[in-house]
Amino acid sequence: MAYNNCFRGRTLAVINDFSLDERLFLFEKARELKRLLTTGETALPDSFRLSDRDLGVYEVFLEDSTRTKESFRNAAEFHRVKLSELDTGHSSINKKESYADTFNNLIGYDNSIFIVRSKLEGVCRWLESAGSEYAKRNGLQRAPSFINAGDGKHEHPTQELLDEFTFLEDNGWNRTKLHIALVGDLFHGRTVHSKVDGLTVFEHVSVDLVAPRELAMPADCISRMKENGFTLREFDSIDSYVSGGDVAAKWYFTRPQLERMGEDILKRQDELRACITFKRKYLSAVPEGTFFYHPLPRHKEHPTIPAFLDSTPLNHWERQSANGRIVRIILLGLIGGSLGDTFRGSPPEQPDFSDDFIEEIELSGNGSGKEYAEGVKPISKGIVIDHILRGEQEKEIRDHLPQIIKVLKLYGKGGEWVSDSRDNPGIHKGIIFRPGHPPLDERDIKKLAAIAPGCTINVIDQKRVVKKVRLKIPPRIYGFNEISCKNKNCISHPDHFEGVPAEFYRIRGDRFICKYCETMYCFKEIWT
Repeated sequence: MAYNNCFRGRTLAVINDFSLDERLFLFEKARELKRLLTTGETALPDSFRLSDRDLGVYEVFLEDSTRTKESFRNAAEFHRVKLSELDTGHSSINKKESYADTFNNLIGYDNSIFIVRSKLEGVCRWLESAGSEYAKRNGLQRAPSFINAGDGKHEHPTQELLDEFTFLEDNGWNRTKLHIALVGDLFHGRTVHSKVDGLTVFEHVSVDLVAPRELAMPADCISRMKENGFTLREFDSIDSYVSGGDVAAKWYFTRPQLERMGEDILKRQDELRACITFKRKYLSAVPEGTFFYHPLPRHKEHPTIPAFLDSTPLNHWERQSANGRIVRIILLGLIGGSLGDTFRGSPPEQPDFSDDFIEEIELSGNGSGKEYAEGVKPISKGIVIDHILRGEQEKEIRDHLPQIIKVLKLYGKGGEWVSDSRDNPGIHKGIIFRPGHPPLDERDIKKLAAIAPGCTINVIDQKRVVKKVRLKIPPRIYGFNEISCKNKNCISHPDHFEGVPAEFYRIRGDRFICKYCETMYCFKEIWT
């Protein structure tokens, strides 16, 4: 039976772009290659190579990098492919050329895999879409792949892959449990943000978050960790962490990025660094068999892992860094198509975007419904939008009604107010009356579902409801000019003029995330 290579041509924008089965397959291949290289065998590693001089791999680092860039360069050279690098210092990107135009040009030069680092978040997700459309328009046989080498403070999925590989290696390849301390700048650190989902490679995960309040893990990340079943503890410094005992056997340090936090923080930088810098006095509190990790580089003046630890058994960050080349060799081999034919696991689950959130309610009796009255006079013809934000606080509903009217342009005669539910006194709901207004078209109905899920639309004719539609919360919100991601570092933010259409996916309840940067919002917060 023939199997398709499900890795070939894939994009890795976030760690969840690879399923758990796919990551474990990658780690097994990396483990096999490392063993072969370590024992000095030369013939067998050739089976891991792409060895295709026509396959173009392009490094585009719009932000400084040493280890990620060089490990990818060495990985690409292992594969004997055409390797190029964009000179970003002299690129037209600095002349206000869009990301899509820059990369589409490079795609047209027979380049297939792009390794991208950017200060903007969600770049690879956008390029995946724009590049695929470019390839289709121009009859290219292969759509381009994009590998996120770090985007702002969002994610760094290839660092996460090499971290997971190293943790598993140090666990004797036992996935049963992991107890790890994340120490440092957890607010800006994209390497620790990738661990929110990446650490699900282990069955039981305990995470100790060690950072002062100003550098603490974002609330959204903590929420997602809890949803993933992680056991969490929080500490404001290493001092408070070790004083309580029960410290983790694995510590993962990150560099504090205080320069991103303004003058007030810089005035306290010594104090904040002291909270997350390991000191000699803590050695007695660290059990034998503890390992320290760091994505590197360390700050030469203010290293969170001081140099006196380099020659101790705690030092696992050097091997962690070396593992980066091995893991990235395998990653390029999978996406390039030379590996992966033997994979038999499950791919990532695809989201369900079915349009079953619009429900027409059958009217009782002879087909005519109840009357709606604005004041004491029944409405003869028009629409009534009822049950708006039912169950929320009166002020919340009152504040949201003008937004609904503005987005759907429900101007004109009529009224709107907040009332108690007839069936449940004390439960508030919003109502918008629009006498004489024509029925909403399909696009406006979908827009209303996105801005006021749970409401009902009543079409009135001859003083009776002749059509009633209930709107549930949609699985995604897209295609509307009135929505926008509020994260100014997101590729889709209007300030960047990239023309990226805003899109949001529902993750739970009334919560959505931006397709690109994964910032979380309530559905009420995305409207401009």
